[in-house]
Amino acid sequence: MGPLETLILRVHVAAGVVALSAGLGALLTAKGGLRHRQTGTVFVGSMGVTVGTVFVLLAFDPTPFRVFLTLVGVFSGYLAFSGYRVLSRKRPRDDARPLDWAGAVSVVLACLGLGGWGVFQLVGGDSFGVVLVAFGGIGLASGVTDIRTFRNGDDAEKWTETHLQRMIAAFIATVSAVSAVNLTPELGFVAWLWPTVVGVPLTSYWAKKYRVT
Repeated sequence: MGPLETLILRVHVAAGVVALSAGLGALLTAKGGLRHRQTGTVFVGSMGVTVGTVFVLLAFDPTPFRVFLTLVGVFSGYLAFSGYRVLSRKRPRDDARPLDWAGAVSVVLACLGLGGWGVFQLVGGDSFGVVLVAFGGIGLASGVTDIRTFRNGDDAEKWTETHLQRMIAAFIATVSAVSAVNLTPELGFVAWLWPTVVGVPLTSYWAKKYRVT
């Protein structure tokens, strides 16, 4: 690994650590408060750096594993991006912008590839395909849901629920990446999935708690 690639990898890891810390801070602070908004902005920004650097790392070494990490980066990055962007569509007259459409279409294409790859691996007897299918399915569902919403018009009353769901899901994806780096030798593919198993019920709880009725 050359010095430039090493530098990009360090930036990628550092951005992931910042995202993990900022995401936790956003979860623990009062929703809508100044600290929540500040930590949330840092979280989204650091996720952007993480996704951007993973594309650069892929250019340095286009191995299948880095292709997988890039697709996961698109998936997790979109969750943060869409959770942030929904804040700009809180009013009924605020329609989706071309940037929103581009993001949704990109995640659908990426997650179709991710899920299809996972099915291929499962057919070949590789249990790691479960991770690809799970992440691909979540990302695909998010993208398709958003495309339908963009076509039919946003429900302004649901922005809080959507924001929380997407941002927490992005945080779960960040935890999954950290877990995978440190626990895969002990847990195998479970190291990728346990944050999702734990996080989904918590996401549902928080979404219901802040749901506008």
